[in-house]
Formats: sequence, structure tokens, C-alpha cells
Amino acid sequence: MKNIKFFLKPVLILVFTVAFLSCKNNKTEKTEPEEVMPIDTATAVAVFEPFKVIGIKHKIADYEKWRKEYDAHDSMRMVYGISHYMVGRGIDDANMIMIIDKINDVQKAKEFSVLSDLKETMKKAGVTGKPEFTYYEVIRNDDTPINQKDRLMVTHRVKDFDAWLKVYDAEGTAKRMEEGFIDRGMARSIDDPNMVTLVFAITDMKKAKENITSEAKKKLMMDAGVEGAPQMFFYKITD
Repeated sequence: MKNIKFFLKPVLILVFTVAFLSCKNNKTEKTEPEEVMPIDTATAVAVFEPFKVIGIKHKIADYEKWRKEYDAHDSMRMVYGISHYMVGRGIDDANMIMIIDKINDVQKAKEFSVLSDLKETMKKAGVTGKPEFTYYEVIRNDDTPINQKDRLMVTHRVKDFDAWLKVYDAEGTAKRMEEGFIDRGMARSIDDPNMVTLVFAITDMKKAKENITSEAKKKLMMDAGVEGAPQMFFYKITD
């Protein structure tokens, strides 16, 4: 019996050891959950929101005199929900002025355009002839700072905006850049949504003027459903 007990003791120890190690190895190891990084909303790309503008185009006698009166009239514009956005001077005629201001309310902006106070201010500023007022919703806009100050504004009416836009986008920004244009803005008339205005920065004036009046461009416009001859205004941004 002594010998049997002596023999069984090491055997039992061995069995228990193997069973213990086997159980340990068969346990499923717990894994730490992956850390979820918070979204940095500060670096998220801002979604473009369309905005409304009033365009005022007129001729003046003297820019410095006119600009002084225009700036002094800012408080009145603010009363009507109008804020300064851009002033441009014609390239072919520096006394032809294009003003683009942002507006909060179209009706109030239209009321502003017929104010006797505005008429008196324009007269005092040396505005000659009848000013042109237009109201647009800007649906594309690139405010990225660039060195080019020369601009081309193209305004035309289209038969069907969606059909026209398809042709315009198919032409592509790369093609227009080859022709001397950089896309900067697109707007639709509030009174007539099929009246479209495009704004381009000009990288090469000679090339741009040649391309915008080329037979290929005329055909493209015709294929896109442009009605009549487009209005074109080359200007330089003053601020």
C-alpha cells in the first residue's frame, strides 16, 4: 500500500497540473474596445448656403467723388438689410461701376432702390444716366483669395436651366481655365430664374476675350439653350 500511495501522489499532481494549464489556455482573452476618436467639427467642410444680392450698375463722372458718397450711404443701406460686398470698375470704361451688395430681404431691397434719398445721393455722387437694378440668388460662389482682380460677368437667358447647367458642367472648369477663365460665381435672377449670371476671374485677358466670342463658344451656348446674345461686362474689383 505504501508503494501504491507513493506512486499515486505524483500522478495526481501531474493530472491536476495539466488540467489547470489546459483550463487557463482555453479561456477567451478579453480585448480592450477600440478607442473611438471624437469628430472634430471645427475642421469639417462648411456647406455652401445660397445668398441673395442686389446688383447696381451705372456710370459716374468721377470715381473718388462717387466712392465718398457711396461709403457715406452705408448706414441707410443697413437699415434696408443691405451690406456691402463688391465694387468693380469697367475695364473698357473705368467710369462704369458695378456694385454687388448682399441683401436680407428682396422686397426691402426693392424699396431701397426707389428711395428719393437714394436718387439724391446718386445725383450728388455724380451718377449719370439711369441705374440698372438686378436681384439675384447666388447658387455657386468661390471667395478663395486669388491675385487676379480682373473679372468677366456674363448674363444670359436660358430656355431650361437644368439642361443648360448640364452642358455648362460638362464643359468643365479645366477647359475654361485653359481659355483664361476661373469660375468664381453663378447666380439666378429672382424675378426670372432662367436669367443666369456667371462671374469669372481672368488670367489672360487676350485669350479670354478671344474665347468668349469664338464660334465654338457661340455653338456651345446655342446647344445649351441660351436665348439671344449674352451681356458681357469686363471689370476690375476695387474691393
